[in-house]
Amino acid sequence: MGHDISGFNKAGKEIAYARFSMGNYNAHILYSLLDADQYNGGVSGIGGTAAFSVKQMEKALDTYNQLFGKPDSPSGNNNLHGDQKQILNFIQNCLATAKKEEKVRVCFC
Repeated sequence: MGHDISGFNKAGKEIAYARFSMGNYNAHILYSLLDADQYNGGVSGIGGTAAFSVKQMEKALDTYNQLFGKPDSPSGNNNLHGDQKQILNFIQNCLATAKKEEKVRVCFC
């Protein structure tokens, strides 16, 4: 059991991936940042898929930056631990795809 969260472009290619064990609270942070708590089955994702717009991904990144600070700013935390970095990379990759293709598809398994 665990949370495997993947982002896909329109062609179906995986462009982002985050993996959390079933007891790892950081999975809940990513669900919350994406406003996708309904896809969280507790010990794993429910297997659902959702499409996210540029605006939704920008909101997720803004909220992330409020929680953890912008990693590239003087006030930000440049020493992100593994899960914080994993969450940031996931959001940034999904945002980049959404900007190119208007949306990104995310699967919560």
